[in-house]
Amino acid sequence: QDAIDRREKRSETFKTAVHGQETDTPALKTEELGRRAPQWVRDNLVTMCMRCKEPFNAITRRRHHCRACGYVVCARCSDYKAELQYDGNRPNRVCQECFILLTGHTVPEEREGKHKGILEKGAAEVSSRSLLCSSLQLLDKNGKGGTRGWFVIPQDDPLVLYIYAAPQDVRAHTSIPLLGYQVRDMPQSESRHLFQLAQSRQVFTFVADTEELKQRWMKAMERSAAGITHPDEEEEGAGP
Repeated sequence: QDAIDRREKRSETFKTAVHGQETDTPALKTEELGRRAPQWVRDNLVTMCMRCKEPFNAITRRRHHCRACGYVVCARCSDYKAELQYDGNRPNRVCQECFILLTGHTVPEEREGKHKGILEKGAAEVSSRSLLCSSLQLLDKNGKGGTRGWFVIPQDDPLVLYIYAAPQDVRAHTSIPLLGYQVRDMPQSESRHLFQLAQSRQVFTFVADTEELKQRWMKAMERSAAGITHPDEEEEGAGP
């Protein structure tokens, strides 16, 4: 079953995510919260609670949906009830943030979230303000296996590559500082579009879904590796 779930996640999530469709889940405005039914984030787009960022598992941390915002959250983060106007003012399971907005009540300080850096910002939030984002595969050192994920170079941190497990995750599991790396093109292998990041003995090998996507990533990584923090800098710095 675990193998089936992984297969479905790869085939469904990332084929559409590469076109940017998965990061466009419309969010309700604050004034609409509780008045309109939200569009639920699909379960297979997240691997961790969208509030506390703890990974889901089949036994102790299961997926639930906040009935106010539609986020996928764990039982602990959805252990709140609030009356929702769109459901006849009946009490519904909601997440902590929506509970505070809808009721005006506070929660104990130990359960409140803290300000996070980009590494712990949501993939969809970072992707919406990114230089480039898409699905890629990062190969193992032996080049045989690899990890499929959602890769982002944020506009507000353009010299770093952030890697998420899924397009709607709320925390990146890895980051790679790009400054000083060399970007290498690699010949197509078994219909796979390969390229590398290399610095000293550190080498990362990536697989893109298309040749066009591969070229876009190579260009974006080359700019970051050269310390170019804005797309216009390359043109301004070019001589006659």
